Amino acid sequence: MACPVSHSVDLNPAVLPLDWLLGTWESDEPGEGCFPTIKPFHYTETLNFSHVGQPVINFMFNAFHAESKKPLHRESGFIRMQPGTNRVAFIIAQNSGLVEIEEGELTGQQLNLQTHAIARVSFAKEPHVQQICRVFRLRPDGKLEQTVSMATGDQPLMQHLHITYHRSP
Repeated sequence: MACPVSHSVDLNPAVLPLDWLLGTWESDEPGEGCFPTIKPFHYTETLNFSHVGQPVINFMFNAFHAESKKPLHRESGFIRMQPGTNRVAFIIAQNSGLVEIEEGELTGQQLNLQTHAIARVSFAKEPHVQQICRVFRLRPDGKLEQTVSMATGDQPLMQHLHITYHRSP
């Protein structure tokens, strides 16, 4: 006996304040990445935010080198909100072997997040990431902007990535 599948599920009220994120977003122009220990680079990225009716939003981020189109960074996970508050948590697994929880606040249509906990595979490349701060902002023109700052064992917190996206039809 097959279980029925609903193709249209209502967004759980627990994550309703984040409905502006839902859907697929693609970078407008290549984003910029830099850090003192790496060569500056340009990248494209697709973000997908979805739900299945649970009190979480599912996400997947896929970044590619702007020139070669080779896959770069991937992140996937879940977004939760603390009921009755504007507190938000991202639970993130990265293809680099990093697993992270970022927590922060939702103010209007802007998310400000920072590292709450980090774990990594035992053979992760050094210097290890120590902190990440991330800001998502829905701009008045309808575009989504993301800025990521990072600190490692030998570098202080500084901007690492910046990119702007448009919503895919």
